[in-house]
Amino acid sequence: MFKFAHISDIHLGPLPRLTLRELMSKRITGFVNWHRNRSKHLFVNTLDLLISDLKTRQPDHLMITGDLVNLATTIETRLAGEWLQTVGDPNETTVVPGNHDAYVPGAHERSVNEWYPYIIGDDGTRSWQDETKIFPTIRRRGPLAIIGCSTSVATPPFSASGYFSPRQARETVNLLRKAGDEGLFRVVLIHHPPIRGAASSHKRMIGIRRFAAAISTGGAELVLHGHTHLNTVYWLKSHHGQIPVVGIASASQGPGGHKPRAAYNLFTLSGEPGAWNLSCDRHALTEAGDGVELDNSHVFYGEAPSSVSIPEAARLI
Repeated sequence: MFKFAHISDIHLGPLPRLTLRELMSKRITGFVNWHRNRSKHLFVNTLDLLISDLKTRQPDHLMITGDLVNLATTIETRLAGEWLQTVGDPNETTVVPGNHDAYVPGAHERSVNEWYPYIIGDDGTRSWQDETKIFPTIRRRGPLAIIGCSTSVATPPFSASGYFSPRQARETVNLLRKAGDEGLFRVVLIHHPPIRGAASSHKRMIGIRRFAAAISTGGAELVLHGHTHLNTVYWLKSHHGQIPVVGIASASQGPGGHKPRAAYNLFTLSGEPGAWNLSCDRHALTEAGDGVELDNSHVFYGEAPSSVSIPEAARLI
């Protein structure tokens, strides 16, 4: 039996003091948005409660699907790296970046460099060099093959879209096929939801068809994403059957907002290729915001997930 957890959209706060130079960019819109909206509902103590509860479950691996920071300043990126060290060992924690981690040009490279021990694949070099195309990555952990993809790109103001390139799609297919031949349970990590209509047009993932084709051709058992701050389940059709695509609320979301309270998904995997058993327990912040409780349970493999046909639109669970 192998247990793995999923959190996303950390948005570590509070914001550091910014210089005028740092604000003379897209960051000014994010700065205003933080003080008008996010700062009222994203709390450090909420994140601490969630991580403390998660650690009591003793997962074998933790997966984080991006948006560790807000405006991707140098200070934020460094502090996020220090936070990761308190969360888990790099060999037991896997990170892929989100759009906030690439908020302005150059931020993606800085984030990857700072968090590299948590990103590097099994075949990666010890240190990362600028312009190196490291995604997709593959990390083999127990019965899992963790495939890390990136949609993290700098975008204009008022845009939060992501991009999945043709090169990344081709290499993802190769990694998925290789992992399948090795008999591993393939988990794909990506920040933006790879489902049409899952996010508004200015927050969508560009390359959704490309991603779906890569998954269908290469094969996968599970896709995990963030970005929307919602607890969702979608299904992707493939040549190998339907593949669950699971999203999770922001790990810092406090009570009282219009988005679901902070949560993490804890997956339990057993079985073997062709006969996997996968269940998922979602643990979420209590309504009072003073603890974490079991919020939902779902079985994806081992029993029929549901007799209900799930369309491409999200179904909140």
